[in-house]
Amino acid sequence: MNRFILTGTPGSGKTAILRQLEIDGLAVVEEAATDVIALAQARGVDEPWKEPDFTDAVAGLQRRRQLAADRHPRPVVFDRSPICTYALALHLGHPVGQALTAELDRIRDEHVYERRVFFVKGQGFITPTAARRISLADAQRFEQLHAEVYSSLGYDLITVEPGPLDVRTARVRALLSHTSKSPSAPRP
Repeated sequence: MNRFILTGTPGSGKTAILRQLEIDGLAVVEEAATDVIALAQARGVDEPWKEPDFTDAVAGLQRRRQLAADRHPRPVVFDRSPICTYALALHLGHPVGQALTAELDRIRDEHVYERRVFFVKGQGFITPTAARRISLADAQRFEQLHAEVYSSLGYDLITVEPGPLDVRTARVRALLSHTSKSPSAPRP
């Protein structure tokens, strides 16, 4: 399988880790939510995450990117997953739509992702962007919910603690190397 999820709260530094992994030669798949937000904002929707079909749009793009990534050599590191989108729907108080539900079922039934997930912990601050308009307190609540959702679905979180980018990236790289050589954790 060797499809790894790198996730964490907004502003945790996961995208910087992903960029370094990509520069180091690993195949990576971009975060879908950021691109869905950017496109919607370019079309004049200021806060697309408030739209009822937002999480379904994210899940659809995640599915297309995951299927396209199967052409890459292994391992592949994904910046978030449909499980993150499910946690986001819960955090936003959105209903879980048909597309997201179908994608959650598919990744479970097809054993799409490794059961061990790299969970990048927040650094204790948030740098706002056009797509990231979350307070530190909300980000910390989302981080906790995010971890609970992954755990409730049977995933094992490998914590990447706050720290310098090179230290965090080295930890992920070392764990990727170790994890991709060992068999996947059994499915519940």
